[in-house]
Amino acid sequence: MRFAFSPLAEVIESLYQLSSGRVAPLHQGWLAATRDGLRGVDMALLGAVVPASAYVADFLFVAATDAGTIDDQLRLVAESPVAGIRADLAAVWERKPMPAPAQALVADGAAGARRLADELWRYWSVAVEPHWRELRAVLEDDVAYRAGRLTGGGVDALLSSLHPEISVRGDILRIDKPRHSVEHDLAGDGLVLVPSVFAWPNLVVDKSPDRPASLIYACRGVGTLWGGESRDADYDDHALGALLGHSRAAILSCLTLPKSTTDLARELGQSAPSVSFHLSVLRRNGLVTSWRSGRRVLYRRTPLASVLVTGGGPGFEQGWPDPG
Repeated sequence: MRFAFSPLAEVIESLYQLSSGRVAPLHQGWLAATRDGLRGVDMALLGAVVPASAYVADFLFVAATDAGTIDDQLRLVAESPVAGIRADLAAVWERKPMPAPAQALVADGAAGARRLADELWRYWSVAVEPHWRELRAVLEDDVAYRAGRLTGGGVDALLSSLHPEISVRGDILRIDKPRHSVEHDLAGDGLVLVPSVFAWPNLVVDKSPDRPASLIYACRGVGTLWGGESRDADYDDHALGALLGHSRAAILSCLTLPKSTTDLARELGQSAPSVSFHLSVLRRNGLVTSWRSGRRVLYRRTPLASVLVTGGGPGFEQGWPDPG
């Protein structure tokens, strides 16, 4: 079992929200920032490939659960077999007529697959890439939380925390989706867990032959994005600044999302050694926690620090079903 961060999963799930015509309230800030840029994207084609259906095209899952960059994932889309694309889109649209853009995509064969990959990249560059650093911080924070659940309660506690539709009974992982009735033996196949900012409130499940099963689930902390929490810029006059000092108050206020020492130094205009010193003081006093993610060490403020910063308002430690 492994976690995977997937740029393409965020592309697919945000497209699904747009296709549904019901972008979640917590993503309205993203929509407002993105709407103008979408005018240069072929949304008719992308909406035909990712409609608000009960299914997502299988060839997109193959790419989205591959642990790579967006370029790596879109290369897989461009190389998808035409027969597979045709069968997947037929399943997505079920008994409804396949819209003209999807029909043209299939008719174009391999060129159609490459055109789709190019259009998905264009959408990514407008709708997701400008926010990817912040999105990645939320995803990394979620994985750190899930690792804690695994350590504290084992696999059952980890999996049961992902979504209300998931439960674990003995060696059975049960996913309650009324439209689906199927059983799979996962022994030896593995399981890929993909946290997603835009999946909320859905759980997306894939179990296809010849690859591990995957779950794309809504991560925690989405409410910290898109201006979900304001900051007071004048820390010298702020009560927290008077208590902790300007620099440490500024660091805590910036840690709405997990950040590295380099991220904080860049954002605050301070030297990395200075920020590192203040972080060590805050950590010793129970106001920040840290963990390693790849080559980076990320810092997050603790619930106590969130209370100090927000004046007792809701922090981002809330779990499901509150996306904040």
